[in-house]
Amino acid sequence: MSDTNSTTVDIQEIKRLIPHRYPFLLVDKVRDIVPNISAVGIKNVTFNEPHFQGHFPSQPVMPGVTIVEAMAQTAAILVGKSLNMQDQNTLVYFLTIDNCKFRHVVSPGDVLELHIKVVRGRGKLWKFSGQGIVEGTVVTEADFAAMMVPPENS
Repeated sequence: MSDTNSTTVDIQEIKRLIPHRYPFLLVDKVRDIVPNISAVGIKNVTFNEPHFQGHFPSQPVMPGVTIVEAMAQTAAILVGKSLNMQDQNTLVYFLTIDNCKFRHVVSPGDVLELHIKVVRGRGKLWKFSGQGIVEGTVVTEADFAAMMVPPENS
């Protein structure tokens, strides 16, 4: 059983909070959780990930849209943890992505930190601001909104 007051979520609890699985589960851990306010997701980027076979074989680069998806998964984990939604199979749908910028390449060996802040959270609709950071350098930033939907309503 998980501790709802914990500020860190491991991979086992992540799987209880969001429906994503290999090869599309893009967050390894979430730390520094402040319920309804912020969290930091951790993505350990490895060469064994399927997108590196074609993006790009001679110089692997993590696709920008995959980084934004990892931000969204971190946000969903933050909401799930904040609202104690373990084992509810809640689905998360992107609604908007705004002000998205890709500033640096993310490659195998990088530890991508996904810094997420809640801009507004109400019921099923949530807005976030996120930054992807590698070794103290902002690599990606975006504002985005998502909707949390119980599986029977999807």
